[in-house]
Amino acid sequence: MPSEPATLLAGNPPPATPYAADVIILSHHRTEATIAAIRSAAAQTGCDHHVIVLDQNSPPETRTALATLVATLPNTALYAIAENRGVPGGRNLATALGRGRAIIALDNDATFATPDVVARAAARLAILPDLGAIGFRILAGDGTSLDASSWGYPKSLLAAAARRFTTTVFVGCGHALSRACFDSLGGYDASLFFAWEEYEFARRAIAAGWQIEHHGDLAITHAVSPEARVSWQNGRWRYVVRNRLLIAHDWHGTAGMLPRATLYLARGLFAGRLVTTIGAIAEATRLAATRPRHHTDASTRSYIFAHETAHRLPRPTPRAARPALIPVGLDFDR
Repeated sequence: MPSEPATLLAGNPPPATPYAADVIILSHHRTEATIAAIRSAAAQTGCDHHVIVLDQNSPPETRTALATLVATLPNTALYAIAENRGVPGGRNLATALGRGRAIIALDNDATFATPDVVARAAARLAILPDLGAIGFRILAGDGTSLDASSWGYPKSLLAAAARRFTTTVFVGCGHALSRACFDSLGGYDASLFFAWEEYEFARRAIAAGWQIEHHGDLAITHAVSPEARVSWQNGRWRYVVRNRLLIAHDWHGTAGMLPRATLYLARGLFAGRLVTTIGAIAEATRLAATRPRHHTDASTRSYIFAHETAHRLPRPTPRAARPALIPVGLDFDR
């Protein structure tokens, strides 16, 4: 059966005609942290933006608190659904509710570091038609130091965290997407539910010719709320293993799954999660048989393989509008 549509609980729905940016925030418990995220998003200046909050089955008291706040804010809407569709499914639905040419995603335990992050990100996406995604710098709760738990790039680049570089993925905690890119790819893979959804999206984006960059001068502050967080004991490891193996199969078939399954078995044994690891591998094997494979030409396969193994990307074509970038890839088998 199709999922129920989102219900508007409070605030103003987005305009029906395009505007600069949507800021999407998924809500699931974390009342106080989510309120801080919404206030931060609503306070952004410098462009025509709308804040879209999607609550995914939080307790009634959380929804009441969010609705009370949203009713007082301009250009902000609170929607609700009766189930938790996970991160990619929730982002897909929240994005579909708006018309912003840029899609700015903010975790519900994060805030923008400065009041112009949305405007600057939207402007860069607007002037660079091949730029599909921008990853933001993720700061720790003190608003100054880097959030090491959200660093998704090689450790050798930590010193360049405040700079800009090309990459092969973006960190989901705070990022911007071109709606043209999002729509052309059909959004996130909602079946993943949690873990690797940005990587899966990024692979398809790269294969379709989109550029992905980290812009360290655009930052958010991440409080890392423990409330409603998926822990290693409550399914996090299962999703990490299952989803990474599914993505490997999507692109490389069984030959792509086997070496990673072996690696995860060793890691699971070492970490005392062998039973969970075996179950995740079995689940990935079952699901892989029902998923479509991605077929790309030889040059694209070589491009992606080189990024994953050598941690490098070729420099983008020079343009006056784009600053000098550090070419880099990502270790995807963390």
